[in-house]
Amino acid sequence: MAPWNNLWAGRAAIAGSNAYRDMPVIVKMENPNWSISEINGGSDNGEDFLARVGGQRRRVKNTKQITWVFRLKAHRAAGCLAWLTSAVVALGDAARRRVVAGRTDSDATDGECEDVAERAPTSRRSRFYTLIKACLMMSIFLLVVELAAYSNGKGNLVVFINSFNASWIRFRAAYVAPPLQLLADACVVLFLVQSVDRLFQSLGCFYILIKRIKPKPLSPALSDAEDPNVGYYPMVLVQIPMCNEKEVYQQSIAAVCNLDWPRSNFLVQVLDDSDDVATQALIKDEVEKWRHSGAHIVYRHRVLREGYKAGNLKSAMSCSYVKDYEYVAIFDADFQPYPDFLKRTVPHFKDNEDLGLVQARWSFVNKDENLLTRLQNINLCFHFEVEQQVNGVFINFFGFNGTAGVWRIKAVEDSGGWMERTTVEDMDIAVRAHLKGWKFVFLNDVECQCELPESYEAYRKQQHRWHSGPMQLFRLCLPDIIRCKIVFWKKANLIFLFFLLRKLILPFYSFTLFCIILPMTMFVPEAELPNWVVCYIPVLMSFLNIVPTPKSFPFIIPYLLFENTMSVTKFNAMISGLFQLGSTYEWVVTKKSGRSLEGDLISLAPKGLEQLKYRSVPAINLAIKEQSKAKKESKKYNRIYKKELAMSLLLLSAAARSLLSKQGIHFYFLLFQGISFLLVGLDLIGQDIK
Repeated sequence: MAPWNNLWAGRAAIAGSNAYRDMPVIVKMENPNWSISEINGGSDNGEDFLARVGGQRRRVKNTKQITWVFRLKAHRAAGCLAWLTSAVVALGDAARRRVVAGRTDSDATDGECEDVAERAPTSRRSRFYTLIKACLMMSIFLLVVELAAYSNGKGNLVVFINSFNASWIRFRAAYVAPPLQLLADACVVLFLVQSVDRLFQSLGCFYILIKRIKPKPLSPALSDAEDPNVGYYPMVLVQIPMCNEKEVYQQSIAAVCNLDWPRSNFLVQVLDDSDDVATQALIKDEVEKWRHSGAHIVYRHRVLREGYKAGNLKSAMSCSYVKDYEYVAIFDADFQPYPDFLKRTVPHFKDNEDLGLVQARWSFVNKDENLLTRLQNINLCFHFEVEQQVNGVFINFFGFNGTAGVWRIKAVEDSGGWMERTTVEDMDIAVRAHLKGWKFVFLNDVECQCELPESYEAYRKQQHRWHSGPMQLFRLCLPDIIRCKIVFWKKANLIFLFFLLRKLILPFYSFTLFCIILPMTMFVPEAELPNWVVCYIPVLMSFLNIVPTPKSFPFIIPYLLFENTMSVTKFNAMISGLFQLGSTYEWVVTKKSGRSLEGDLISLAPKGLEQLKYRSVPAINLAIKEQSKAKKESKKYNRIYKKELAMSLLLLSAAARSLLSKQGIHFYFLLFQGISFLLVGLDLIGQDIK
């Protein structure tokens, strides 16, 4: 080893000394699974790594150095390959467990299946699945026939197949291709109209951003909330409707009770529709805790759960003390508003008597939990950033999101109050208030935290309700829209843009064009779809959707594929709501997991019992006993979704047919879309339950 004094020598000493020729060089690897201890710094031919020529340093070519660079790259590639292999093995193992378990979306055992579509009679439930299976069987049959025709074999069977294939070609050209092409052209027109609408909405959002348009209250900012007599602090009623929300009730009640508003000027109503005795006891004791700490809070429980959330809110508004309040703020059980929420929303009502609703946007505490939540975040950010904001600024109307909003109680009463006729009571009251002439304000800079569904089962239930409800509402309120006295362009906006284009046409063409017509054109090549319909326009629309969340740009392709995959659920829900098929009027509460997945009711209850003297010991003991029993009896499982699996096989068979005809873009789209349906059908996206 070189002497220590050489460490302080100058550059000339280093260049002129041979002490460092055999000095070890440590190579650090990025992947800790691979390691190289040390290599020799000297070269076989006596050349130094650094030589001094003309007073300047230059790097001399060294074969060993180049070799180790390639080895480093090889080790890095091997690490990536090992990771991919591990991921594929884990994916295959999860798929095997799903298949072995054999639990499908049609099973309703163990009380775990609550989807509105799954509660429908079997004959009604299977119609849509039968249609998909018929298309699948036809595509497989035609693929086998064409493969046999291409084989150029001999024998009577081959002659028969060739004769049948020739007859099929003549038949499809004369009778199948024309109507299929007509349907394809109609869907392309609807696709273009909806794309233009989305483009104009994006341009409107860009205009708002450039011009810095922002709704501002007509009155100055509020003064200190410590003195209720100073500033504008009207009476506000805060409602938290919930039903069996044992995972999130604590943080939602705590967030609402900590709102920065004079305690004497707002009242919290906890509207509990829980049918679980343990959950009722826990929520009631939580309310008692906050009431004894000084919060103005009451607990209400209905014995008969009629009308679901709409009936719950309607019952709460019938209380005698509601007449003392001017505004009502609504928060679902998984929403936690920031303390300044009322300070940033209520001032917009002052000196603006025509204003009926102030809506805030949502932010998500678990948006990075898994791929499913990331894709949901893209969708909902576009909804708030573009759709709600643009409609609020330019049209002064948008659909109420059901939570994180403040209503003028007079506007609710003038609109007819909460009605139980649909599962989208929030959109219902917004449409009726708009027909009465009330104005809306959307605040894009005021956020309220909430939670996204982390499992595909919960997300599918939510989307079924969100897409069947608007069609129920459209059937019911269409006569009122036609008869109302608002201006014509507002009627046209409600009928053609709000309902038909965005609620009916979008799920219709998404499913029909990309999941039925496109694979069918592979077997009926006389009808065709151009490349810009299959690839370019969808990618452009996906890019517009992802602009509000630029960090999600790497997920643009998964987002496009997943949206097409969800079109099966959305189309089925839209049809069932429009024609009242199945149990479309049933409400399914979206499953929550709480802010922390590690939070557990049993571990929280004793801790709370030690700190809070207002806890009821018998109630806590009963809650723990009931909750422990429920956890042992009920288990959640990942399921196999038959419609998605059938669609996967249909698209993959169409991709095989496209490969035979050498259609590049169509083949890749069908291949990756089929894989997307396969992953969703095996429930390999979202939370892995069991």
